Amino acid sequence: MDELITYGPQLLEGFLENIKLSLVAGVFALIVGTLLVAMRVSPTPVLRAAGTVYVNVVRNTPLTLVLAFSALGLSDTLGLVFSGVPRTNSFWIVSLGLGAYTAAFVCEALRSGINTVPTGQAEAARAIGLTFFQTLTLIILPQAFRAVVAPLGSVFIAMIKNTTVATAGGLLTESAANMKEIFDTTGASIPIFLGIVAGFMILTMPIGFFTGWLSQRLAVAR
Repeated sequence: MDELITYGPQLLEGFLENIKLSLVAGVFALIVGTLLVAMRVSPTPVLRAAGTVYVNVVRNTPLTLVLAFSALGLSDTLGLVFSGVPRTNSFWIVSLGLGAYTAAFVCEALRSGINTVPTGQAEAARAIGLTFFQTLTLIILPQAFRAVVAPLGSVFIAMIKNTTVATAGGLLTESAANMKEIFDTTGASIPIFLGIVAGFMILTMPIGFFTGWLSQRLAVAR
């Protein structure tokens, strides 16, 4: 318990970094995932193919490789720099990689929601002269989001847990890296380990309960 008290501020700093990383990557993943699902259901073959290739490649690639590519490929090789401060730049690079990875899962969750919308509604929309974009944004996607609140919650819970591998992208100031450093200094400590577990439960359990409740609240009887 003494170790938990001593290293508590360091662990708290790591969790704050995790929270910031989760928020930025989550917003990015939601936006990109929505664009990807629009591509996957688009009437344009090129867009459908591009969306399908992206989702299949990213979903079957380990997250550590995606983050390593973000750090080494985008940042070091291509020179993508968000900030002159290394720590801040690493944060945005990792947010980009984690968001791009999670977007593939958001896309598939939304696509399953689109499949729950009766085809007759899209046909009726076309019959009254709505374009594909109007049909998607006004009729299809609102219902799809309502149908997949719980699955999206699971995707974002997995994303929060995935922030523990952010060190692959060069972001060292997060909870898993801090835990490793503390273990290297003090040896294996059950209180520190339990503190990390409790911290992630505090972050993820409310999301699970909230999305479960919201899913029941927004459920549409068909």
